[in-house]
Amino acid sequence: MFKKPAFEKVSPEFGNSILIKQHKNQIANNSPFWHFHPEIELVYVNKGQGKRHIGSHLSYFNNSQLLLIGSNLPHNGFVDRLTTSGKETIIQFKPDILGAPFLTLPEMHPISDLLEKAKKGLLFHKETKSLIGSKIERLINENNFNRIIQLIEILNYLANSADYTILNVNGFAFEAEPQDNEKIDVIYKYINKNFQNQITLDEISNLVSMTIPAFCRYFKKATSKTFTNLVNEYRIVHATKLLSESSMSIADICYECGFNNFSHFNKKFNEFTGKSASKYRSEMKRMIY
Repeated sequence: MFKKPAFEKVSPEFGNSILIKQHKNQIANNSPFWHFHPEIELVYVNKGQGKRHIGSHLSYFNNSQLLLIGSNLPHNGFVDRLTTSGKETIIQFKPDILGAPFLTLPEMHPISDLLEKAKKGLLFHKETKSLIGSKIERLINENNFNRIIQLIEILNYLANSADYTILNVNGFAFEAEPQDNEKIDVIYKYINKNFQNQITLDEISNLVSMTIPAFCRYFKKATSKTFTNLVNEYRIVHATKLLSESSMSIADICYECGFNNFSHFNKKFNEFTGKSASKYRSEMKRMIY
């Protein structure tokens, strides 16, 4: 029996319009699930590693990350593990938290534009993380009024920053219907557990009680990708993790990630990252991501 995590209900404490969660230790049963909610989500991880799966975007992060996820943009959980003294802070709030007319004020146009861009998912980089990260973490200790004021200040800074990447440049066309999210969640969980092995279209279509042709049409419409492409992306993301965290040879990493052909692995890695596996590893050694 699969649970149905399609729609996540975000419920701030009584007397609050912002929900702030902070995790300092590994969360028990931290199994990522495919979900969406109308609230904007601001995520800051100061020390940790994990996958980003936001809309059609899939990647791996090592050390820290700062994300702004727009209203109803489907995504999975982010942290595989927190490092020593690591901390994950999540802030969720409705787009019209101060009332729709407030966002139409001329002074609020940059923030309105930011929240619109966030519908595609925004990843902020090193300079912005270093300036804003601690402010985000301190919000949990502020009183209700100061939370609102400081959240606006944080959003205003992000709105005026050019230090970011749009994760779904062409948008994400997935229709957030509960039954679709249930199926997609089942599929993603299965891929996440089995990508290192061969996954046939027959077994994955049977998993969601569909014929192979119907599954292929559905999956392409829902995710804008073929099933094979998505499985390969999971494998490449796992390869980036191993390249940055392990001393395994690139050939061993190829087979560890589920590829059975080294030249095919190299081709797909280059397509996905824009560089060879060896170049990726050498760059990771020179930077903190």
